[in-house]
Amino acid sequence: MVHWVLRGVVLLWAAFFFILGVRGILDPATFTDMFGIAVDGGAANTVRADLSAFFLVSAGGAAIGALMPRWRGALLVPAALYGTALVGRLVGVASGDPVNGAIVQAMIVEALSTLLMAGSWRLLSRPAGPGSAESA
Repeated sequence: MVHWVLRGVVLLWAAFFFILGVRGILDPATFTDMFGIAVDGGAANTVRADLSAFFLVSAGGAAIGALMPRWRGALLVPAALYGTALVGRLVGVASGDPVNGAIVQAMIVEALSTLLMAGSWRLLSRPAGPGSAESA
């Protein structure tokens, strides 16, 4: 039962970030308020491509890892992406970059996402229990 609940949580996480990635492709200004990024001129194309790729690849890795028992390692892809983003933010904070509420919120989301994906990989890689249909 725990495996199914965990898979559901990971799939909801993937759906949220998939929607965010698609919204960013269709309208890069989606990221303006969320991340404080200016999307003027050529920057709009870069924001559209790079941020959307980040969210879509992480959502795909999470969905594949949750749905396909033999591909649990795919959960490590979003864990690595969000973990790297968190480390980058921590380096920025240590270097004196300005920090506001949006940055703190992003760091919390990145930390929780890293923990969710790495923890899910670890838990879903274990058998659910003797004779359980969940271990499939």
